[in-house]
Amino acid sequence: MTTRTGVYPGTFDPITRGHMDIIRRGAKLVDRLVIGVTTNPSKSPMFSIEERLAMVKREVASIEGDICVVSFDSLLMDFAERQGASMIVRGLRAVADFEYEYQMAGMNQQLNHRIETVFLMADVSLQPIASRLVKEIALYGGDVRKFVSPAVETEVVERVRKIGRKGS
Repeated sequence: MTTRTGVYPGTFDPITRGHMDIIRRGAKLVDRLVIGVTTNPSKSPMFSIEERLAMVKREVASIEGDICVVSFDSLLMDFAERQGASMIVRGLRAVADFEYEYQMAGMNQQLNHRIETVFLMADVSLQPIASRLVKEIALYGGDVRKFVSPAVETEVVERVRKIGRKGS
């Protein structure tokens, strides 16, 4: 019997309740879910890759299923191939996400037609959550506890304390 492996890629800077929803649901679709924590040249991360790896590993530890968390700095399809993945799991929040994700799925299919992209709609209550907005709210002194776990909230607040709030 072959193991169905899926890859859920992202920067997870920080990991949000929305990410966790997709991870929980994505883990039910595959025998093994690889969470690929990556760099993104167009984003300036609040947390280092090592910090994000540790954060994601801690947050997913209680989720049932074969879930592993690894970093990568390559084309997604090359990473997915190395993991033996048959699918990429992506979360959608809004129409704007769909347009971007649809284009990426098309490009990824051109790079490797053997790996499918599966889209999961975010839970309605979690749709507005984006890591970028969580960081922005925190940097301006706002309360982020609705959007992240208590442990992640502590890490975000501590990081903001180190780097300084905006608008002070």
